[in-house]
Amino acid sequence: MVVIEDGILKISIHPKGAELQSIYNKSNKTEYMWSGDPAFWGKHSPVLFPIVGTLKKDTYYHKGKAYTLSRHGFARDKEFSVSNQKPATVTFTLLSDEATLAVFPFTFRFDINYTVITDTLKVTYLITNTGKEDMYFSVGGHPAFKVPLAYENSYDEYILEFNETEEAPRWPISPEGLIESKPTPFFDHTEQIALKKELFCNDAIVLKQLKSTTVRLMSETTEPGLLFDYSGFPYLGIWAAKDADFVCIEPWCGIADSVDTNQQLAEKEGINELGAGLQFERTWSVKVY
Repeated sequence: MVVIEDGILKISIHPKGAELQSIYNKSNKTEYMWSGDPAFWGKHSPVLFPIVGTLKKDTYYHKGKAYTLSRHGFARDKEFSVSNQKPATVTFTLLSDEATLAVFPFTFRFDINYTVITDTLKVTYLITNTGKEDMYFSVGGHPAFKVPLAYENSYDEYILEFNETEEAPRWPISPEGLIESKPTPFFDHTEQIALKKELFCNDAIVLKQLKSTTVRLMSETTEPGLLFDYSGFPYLGIWAAKDADFVCIEPWCGIADSVDTNQQLAEKEGINELGAGLQFERTWSVKVY
């Protein structure tokens, strides 16, 4: 386990998947991350790369050749190396190799940086196309936060509060894990989602092109809480395992295949195109209180 800290926060990250496992507030002695209880869901904050979500039949096509990738891609199961570390910051690195090229025919360097600044954790994804042709990929986060954050509270005392009034619909997920062709109403000119475990009976809440750039996880009666900033991520997923005491706030640059996809990687919704030698960078952050 790799540990960084500064001021209020102590952060723990596992090199496997460069997975964030703990955000501990030393000031109020609160852990903000889900425990990873395998009885419900054994992960904490997997990194999604080089796809987000599910591919139709776990398959995509590039230049006439079929490739197979399981849901959310391979990064979460790979061992990252530590390429730079100081007391309050650490960078993990994953390089393409024969195994990745067999399922994703692009050479790349994927750096994930975690930096603590007092009460805020910043997580930056930096993807470099080290090849000689355009690269097509998705990337996203999947952090799970403990709910309730205060032991005296219950799950349904918590809300997600966005910084803008929203009217966006929800994009349902099919039994095969694909995005349905038509959305269903969700936000009704409001900035809040009241957390209830039944919200996730039909998988994640998938949202596109929200006006908001931040969302607050909070109880209306007590602290602690957190402010999550997902600026630069065009999709947001909200999810929890059945009956589990957590909520995932998932910033995505990419999305699962639609039910009517043609399975061509370069034409996939939300795919990012990166020219040879270029870099792609996105940052999400968590501010605790």
